[in-house]
Formats: sequence, C-alpha cells, structure tokens
Amino acid sequence: MILFSRVVSKERICFQSESRITAELYEKLFQGVFGNAASAQLHESTRKNGTVLYTYETEGAAAVEKILKTYRISPEVRRIDPDIIVNNSLGVFAAGVFLACGSVNDPAKEYHLEFAVPEQSLAMDLEALLGDIGVHAKTVIRRGQYIVYVKESESIEDTLTFIGASQCTLELMNVKIFKDVRNKANRIANCDSANIDKVVNAAMRQIEDIRLISRTIGLESLSEELREVAELRLSNTDMSLQEIGDSLTNPISRSGVNHRFRRLAKIAEKIRSEGVKHNES
Repeated sequence: MILFSRVVSKERICFQSESRITAELYEKLFQGVFGNAASAQLHESTRKNGTVLYTYETEGAAAVEKILKTYRISPEVRRIDPDIIVNNSLGVFAAGVFLACGSVNDPAKEYHLEFAVPEQSLAMDLEALLGDIGVHAKTVIRRGQYIVYVKESESIEDTLTFIGASQCTLELMNVKIFKDVRNKANRIANCDSANIDKVVNAAMRQIEDIRLISRTIGLESLSEELREVAELRLSNTDMSLQEIGDSLTNPISRSGVNHRFRRLAKIAEKIRSEGVKHNES
C-alpha cells in the first residue's frame, strides 16, 4: 500500500483513499509495523461530488527513511521488488495494491477493473505481475496517471480471486449468469416475435390473393383442393400452415399446404399482370 501511495519522496509519504475501511486498515497496519518510530497523520476532506477523501501523511526525512528502508523502496524510481515478495505473500501484496489504487465497476453495467498507478515503472511491473497469474492487462495514461486495466470478465474473476475477494468473484459470476440468461431470453423472444410477424404477413398476402381471385374469376373456378385451402384461410386467418393441412378433408403436410398457396399466388399474380380470367383445372 505504501509502494503504490500517491506520493513517495525522501521527505514525505502520502496515502489517499475514498474508502474509510481502507483508510482504517492502512492506519492499523502502519501502527502495527512502525509503532512509535513513525506516524501517519490523518486528514479528511470532502470533494465537490460529496465523497470523502482520507489522506495519511508521514513527513520528516528520518521517519520516511525508516519506512523506505523497511520495504526497500526507492523514491526516485519505484519498482516492485521481487525479492521481497515470496510466493506465499504475492496474493496479499496484490490485495494491498488493489486497496491502494484499485477499483472495479458494477458488473451489471460494465466489466472493468483498474489500478490508478502513480508512476510508469510501477505500472509496467504491475502489468507483468498480473501476467504472471494469467491475467491480460493493458495500460493507458489518464489525467497524468498510468491506468492498468482489465476488461475480460474471466480475468477480472481471476484477479479478484487472487487477491482474496472470492465473494466478489461469486457475485460477478452470478451477474454474468443472469445477463446470459436474460440475453438468451431476449433473443428467443425476438425470434418468436419475428416468426409471428412472418406468419401474419404471409397469411395477409394469402388472403389478399384469395380475395382477388374471388372478385375476378371466382373461387368456384379453382380445383377442389385449391378451393378448400382458400376457404379455410379466409375463415381462419390465424391458422398455421400445419393446422390448415390437418383440417383438410384429406390432411396433408405443411409443405403441401405451402405448395398450394404458391399455386394460388401464381394465379393471383397472373390476374394482376394480365387482367384476364384464369381457370385452374
């Protein structure tokens, strides 16, 4: 948390957080490690957006030097020291980095986790560290800070699990499942709606053709099989092709009914184009 603080110089260390819990943890850890050898003064300020910023400052060359030597931090070029992080504490270290400068968006809105890192050297090291645990991160510059960010939901889950936030991982997975089910339901609903529209439009075209034939050459001019299909459609506008086929005197398949409607459509089209009577035998 100290390594990723907002300011680290030979004379001053400044740690800031918008989280009271994180601020209290920093103070507790700081006192537990350094006791009376160094102190961190708390300042609270309210921003324009209403959030409270908690700032802990340690000043004085002697106190700062002790802290920097304890964690082998160079104020000139801050780097993650691999020798000071043994394998079984890497997750705890990453958790400290997240508490110091990390944030994660509401997964219901967007999959996004980021670290607002104060120096480029630290951003490079952090990106490499995340890569070591299989998390693909990228870095951009935003308002003078190096933003190391993760977009893929699986990588965000891996990062949260690695730093010990397993409950957050479960919540993110639940949101993903909910969004996936909702999206599938929407696709099914849209598909059903499109199919209904398609059936209705086809039925309206069929009725229009049949009525044209009835007004011009008369349905009695049609063959018995075409006349029966035409009359069924006129009296049952919401019937599906399969239902019409099942209702015929001699039931036929859906494709058979569709074939008869195509024949009716050809008769209607000939009437429109030629304006002459057409007898179907």
